[in-house]
Amino acid sequence: MRLLVTRPEPDAQRTASNLRQRGHHVTIAPLLRIEGVAADLGSGPWDALVITSANSCRAVASHPRIAELVHRPIFTVGLHAAEAARTVGFADVTAADGDAEELAQLLIARFKTRDRRLLYFAGEDRAADLAATLAEHGITMKTVVIYRAVKVPEFPPLTRAAMAAGEIDGVLYFSRRTVESYLSCAVGAALLDRALAPFHYCLSAQVARPLLQAGATTVRIAERPNETSIVELIGRAR
Repeated sequence: MRLLVTRPEPDAQRTASNLRQRGHHVTIAPLLRIEGVAADLGSGPWDALVITSANSCRAVASHPRIAELVHRPIFTVGLHAAEAARTVGFADVTAADGDAEELAQLLIARFKTRDRRLLYFAGEDRAADLAATLAEHGITMKTVVIYRAVKVPEFPPLTRAAMAAGEIDGVLYFSRRTVESYLSCAVGAALLDRALAPFHYCLSAQVARPLLQAGATTVRIAERPNETSIVELIGRAR
């Protein structure tokens, strides 16, 4: 298939390589740009750290207090984020192999009956309020924004040309914000009908929602919210 990978770099390259190994023709068009945010952490130490994406890990890596942070236990969503945490230098890494809801359940089970201080490194735009979920169970967690995902203003020229020519069979999305950027770029290029025509492979139902609202009819949702599931979805969900 002729596939378009829309996620930010450097993850887009890894996904594209995975797809190419399976015989697909892949074009990369990152529709979000990740920018680090100078986060004020307040006073420490913390009993544990929490992240929900590899982007958080990369932003934390350049924080002035990284030498202090890497000695804390860290909890992540997904094996990819866990790998990114280890690359940064964290040794005590625990991963919830699912989504933010599964991470919340892991944290509740671990900290519900304990007086602990948790620090959550988050993106500026978040799909779920993890701190509020934990607060319902008496767990206090401070949230600090460590990065933002900025929408690009338009499709790259090659992507726009391929879309106009109907040369894209499927598009992969790993976040709702990426979908919103995709639709905005399509409207700006007067190509919304063309943009809705391919198969749309989405990480979750929440990610897929804007596409369905826009009128897309060939939307497919991964069984699990991870790259392996979304890649396996391609080829059998047509």
